[in-house]
Amino acid sequence: MAMIPDRSDLAVLKPFRMQGAPYDAMYHVRWLAGIPLRWVVLLMLLWPTAVLAQSGMAMADTFAALWRWMPFLVTQGFLFNILISLFSMLIGTVLGVVLGLAQISRVRPIRGLSWFITQLFRNSPWLVLLFIVLLALPYEINILGQTFRIPAWMKAVFGLSLPIMANISEIVRGAVISVPSGQWEAAESLGFNRRQTLYEIILPQCFKRMIPPWMNWYAILTMATPLCSLLGVEEIITLSRQAMSAEDNQPELLIPFYGFALVLFFAYCYPIARITIWLERRVSVKF
Repeated sequence: MAMIPDRSDLAVLKPFRMQGAPYDAMYHVRWLAGIPLRWVVLLMLLWPTAVLAQSGMAMADTFAALWRWMPFLVTQGFLFNILISLFSMLIGTVLGVVLGLAQISRVRPIRGLSWFITQLFRNSPWLVLLFIVLLALPYEINILGQTFRIPAWMKAVFGLSLPIMANISEIVRGAVISVPSGQWEAAESLGFNRRQTLYEIILPQCFKRMIPPWMNWYAILTMATPLCSLLGVEEIITLSRQAMSAEDNQPELLIPFYGFALVLFFAYCYPIARITIWLERRVSVKF
C-alpha cells in the first residue's frame, strides 16, 4: 500500500480571513474625538477667514453682518437646539429603558411587541418620523374646557425622542445580555427572584456600560436637531435664514452664516466625543 506524502507541491486554498477591525457602533464618535485639539483650535481660527474669502462682499461688511446677528443666533437659536436635544434625550431615555427591559421579559407577547417597536423606530428615517408626528398630533387639545396649543417644537421633541427611545432600548438590552450568566446563576443560588436579581445585581453593573453609548447618541441627536427647521421650529438654521433675509438675501452670506452654525455644533459636540471616549476607557473591564 502506497503511503500518502505529508507534503505536496500542489496549490492549496487557505481559509479566508477578514482583514480589519470588526464593526464599531461608536466609529463616528471615535473619529471625532481622535481629531487633535490643536487642529480643532486651528480650524476655529481659520474658518471665518476661509469662508469670508469666498464671499463677493467686502470682508468687513460680511463680518459686520454676522457680528450683528451672532448674539441672536446663539441665544435664540443654538440654545434652543440644545434645549430640544435635552428634552428629546430625557423622554427617549425614560421610554427606552422601559422598552429595553420589556425586550428581556419572560412574557413572549411583551417581548415580541417591544422588539417590533424597537426595530420599527430604530430603522426609520428621522425626518419621516418628524413629519408623521407633525401631521398626526393635533395643533391644540381641550382639557376640562381649557384649550392648550401644542407648539411645533414640542412635536419636534416627541418626534426626535422616538428613534432615541429605540436605540436606548437596544443599549439596555445589550448591556443586560453582556453581564456574564454566572451572575444570574449566583443570584438564583442565593434565593433572589428575577426582579431582585435584575434591579439589585444586573442593572447596577450595566449602568457604567451604558453611559458611553448613551452620550454617543446624545451627540448624534444634537447634530440632528437642525431637521426641526423643516417643521418651522425657530432654531439656529431657521433664524439664520431669517437673518439673511433681513440682510437682503445676499448669497455671499450663505457660507458665513451656515459656517458659523457649523462651528457652534462642532464646538459643542467635540467635547462630548472626547468625554465619551474617556468614559469608555475608564469603565472598560480590566483583565
